[in-house]
Amino acid sequence: MRGRTGKKFIGPTIAVALCVAAPALGADEARIATGYNSYGYPGLIDMPVAKSRPDGELAFTISSFAGQTRNTMTFQLLPRLSGSFRYAVLDKVAGGGTSTLYDRSFSLHYRLVDEGRVRPALAIGLNDFLGTGVYSSEYVVATKTLGRRVRVSGGIGWGRLAGVGGFTNPLGVFDDRFKTRPQRSFGVGGDVETGQFFRGDAALFGGIEWQATDRLRLVAEYSPDAYPRETPAAFNRRSQVSLGATYKLRPGIDLSLRYLYGSQLGIQITSTLNPKDRPNHGGRDPAPPPVLARPASSDAALSWRGNIEERGALRARLAAALGKQGVRLHGFSIDGARARVAIENTAYSQTAQAVGRTARVLTRLLAAHIDRFDITLITDGMPVTELRIRRDDMEALEHDLEGSWKSFARTHIAAAADGPGPTPERYPRLDWGIKPYLSPSFFDPDDPVRADIGAQLDFAYEPVRGVEFSGSLRKKVVGNLDTATRVSNSVLPHVRSDFTRYDKQGDPALMHLTGAYYFKPGRDVYGRVTLGYLERMYGGLSSELLWKRADSPFALGLELNYVKQRDFDQRFGFRDYEVATGHVSAYWDMGNGFHAQIDAGRYLARDWGATFSLDREFRNGWKVGAFATLTDVPFDDFGEGSFDKGIRITVPISWLTGEPNKDGLSTTIRPLTRDGGARLDVDGRLYERVRPLHKPALRDGWGRFWR
Repeated sequence: MRGRTGKKFIGPTIAVALCVAAPALGADEARIATGYNSYGYPGLIDMPVAKSRPDGELAFTISSFAGQTRNTMTFQLLPRLSGSFRYAVLDKVAGGGTSTLYDRSFSLHYRLVDEGRVRPALAIGLNDFLGTGVYSSEYVVATKTLGRRVRVSGGIGWGRLAGVGGFTNPLGVFDDRFKTRPQRSFGVGGDVETGQFFRGDAALFGGIEWQATDRLRLVAEYSPDAYPRETPAAFNRRSQVSLGATYKLRPGIDLSLRYLYGSQLGIQITSTLNPKDRPNHGGRDPAPPPVLARPASSDAALSWRGNIEERGALRARLAAALGKQGVRLHGFSIDGARARVAIENTAYSQTAQAVGRTARVLTRLLAAHIDRFDITLITDGMPVTELRIRRDDMEALEHDLEGSWKSFARTHIAAAADGPGPTPERYPRLDWGIKPYLSPSFFDPDDPVRADIGAQLDFAYEPVRGVEFSGSLRKKVVGNLDTATRVSNSVLPHVRSDFTRYDKQGDPALMHLTGAYYFKPGRDVYGRVTLGYLERMYGGLSSELLWKRADSPFALGLELNYVKQRDFDQRFGFRDYEVATGHVSAYWDMGNGFHAQIDAGRYLARDWGATFSLDREFRNGWKVGAFATLTDVPFDDFGEGSFDKGIRITVPISWLTGEPNKDGLSTTIRPLTRDGGARLDVDGRLYERVRPLHKPALRDGWGRFWR
């Protein structure tokens, strides 16, 4: 038994002791960078540290050694919590069934305690808790800064982190069940094996970091990972000590070189970005027009008589002035000393910015006797929110250092019963354009990354208020989505898993062609009916009702659909599969940019269940979120992955260009596309149309009111 408790413990035991007991030697960790380990979460080389990256950061790491490559995306969800999704390619894996294993896994890393002058930082983590279990492990780690450039970490690990130098689990003192770790079968994955957490033998690990220069960081670590499925087929493990160096090539890009386990060279590239930071370090929004105080003369104030001709001319001038500010005028009227306008925000990620620019324009064009602006926010022809702004406040607060919160406090915001009638110029309206598109596909073992690039024609025609006809047509220019050869083996109706057949036959492809009617049956109730080719795979009828108060963070929705599957060529024909589907939805704006959603109902494969979603939205339009769907389909029938889950990201165009733009580039990363838990992908769902115009969202974005 000396081999389990003797010399192999010396290195990690010293590291743990230093972390727990040693006081800081003039602690100043500002000079020591926190890196990402080979699994893509905060760490050394393979081992973790008890540190976190900046809140909101997205990191993409590619780590390769000994015939295995780990591709990881990590998001710092909260200042203390990060989550990782990993796609690994492992060659020559024992028990993998083939020469190459393609593995998907998730990790969580949570910082429990911050570092103090004497106290170390403390973190806990789960690795591969929602996958096949190849990397399954848990850990508790402590980290302490020693001086300005040295940091040590040490911890205790379970599962894969207890392969060498293991000892009886100390948690077994509290419960005998912790002493043994249930065997996990490497099957279809997707199960959360809570019965394995922190169970079985444990082992110590540790490491030290030296920030040699502002760009260069050197690392040494002791790892108890025995690489049980990779050795000896992939490499020979001669030592548990690994050495590494990380060099910052430029801000946001690090290169790491490593000598691992006494026998292997490894390399890692890490790219990071933070949605809170603009790549061009500022926007290029055109300067807003200054507020015109009423004592100053203006054409409107000097010549206003209020007859029909003047009102028509003023309406035209107002529409033109607002159009230059990225705001579309829907309605305009004057009632005594009150001006009423209905507007649509066409340019800004925060609707409050469109409101502020509208109020500025009104001060410049309206006669001096008008002292109140009632601004109604419109989406899809529906009046959503009315804001009552006093002209005196615009004049008094424009240059006030605390003008943002003061103006919000003085603005009355409520649900809009109705707005001013539409202007004669507003309808009918036709918008169209041609833009490039990128359609990617991930995680096919034959070719993990595929994509098509081409041109997309979009059009929208609004004959009257609330009615819209729209369509989208794609033509591929170059790509390889049609080279996929895998055939669906699903035992469920093939509602999504035949996507490769749509890729092969759909060129050109009619992505959607619909007519939609938006309406308000009540003050806080919104409605939608959509008919036509709803998405690339389905056509039919979709209807929706949404209840949401203007001042509430909660909303409820109901959607009912009857659809038929489209032909693979994505033109006008249909296949013989049809289904009634629908969901009841609950929405919660949790504050600080977090949004939770539950959708419960019937899915396309006629299965019943619910989808749970959590998204974080940044004030500049970035969105990062995750979802999981559980239905009555047994995991074995669902197939690999066990249930539907994924990560979705939206990057606003304005963040990339600095120019005002409401559009974004969105993608959903699904480890697998199967048939269970598949939902209709219809455009125009009401919650995301209505929510940005309500009071909680306006409050969060009011900092841009004066911009």
